[in-house]
Amino acid sequence: MQNISEENYLGIIFKNLDQKGKIKPSLIAKKLSISNAAVTDMLRKLSGEGYILYEPYKGIALTVEGRNYARNIVRRHRIWEVFLNQIVGMPWDKVHEEANRLEHSSSDDLINRLEVMLHFPEYDPHGDPIPSKYGKMPRIKPTKPLSELNEGEFGEVARVNDYDENFLCYISELGIRLKENIIIKKKIEFDNSMEVLIKGKSHNISNELAQNVFVGVK
Repeated sequence: MQNISEENYLGIIFKNLDQKGKIKPSLIAKKLSISNAAVTDMLRKLSGEGYILYEPYKGIALTVEGRNYARNIVRRHRIWEVFLNQIVGMPWDKVHEEANRLEHSSSDDLINRLEVMLHFPEYDPHGDPIPSKYGKMPRIKPTKPLSELNEGEFGEVARVNDYDENFLCYISELGIRLKENIIIKKKIEFDNSMEVLIKGKSHNISNELAQNVFVGVK
């Protein structure tokens, strides 16, 4: 499959499947910042090629072939992110777009060699799991959105959504990074925003931001 946009779609679908193994077209449109009509056209194409099972209004699921293909794309992307972050020294808000470009032009042999050089990383710089070359996923750490914590509770950042560079840059300025503890000082009922404590400093954060930062669940 040569069309890069198809690979991007499959990667987005794989990373955002719900507990039933499905995803709504509207979520794909949001993640890719494109119209619902454009998504529908591509879904029909992917369905015709045997990569997805698509019935309007019933959600989208990956076929076995589609899942294997998408998992390999995600593997390439996340290994490149680790390389760019750990070896090249790029900040986590810059590696996503670079990895998007590199994942499509890399052979499996190169990716496997990078994995060995990086000592078989299990998670990318944003906390997402990296599939092995055999398709095995590392143990997924249970998490929940920061928005679900109550006043007085705290959590250690385990993962953040990585699809928006501006979001990653902003939370970096706040001091939010993996393994950082965040304490909920106050929740604002009016708009579901919250006041949090990060490294001893208070910050007001929106509900949207809190929904995209995930903390570990014990």
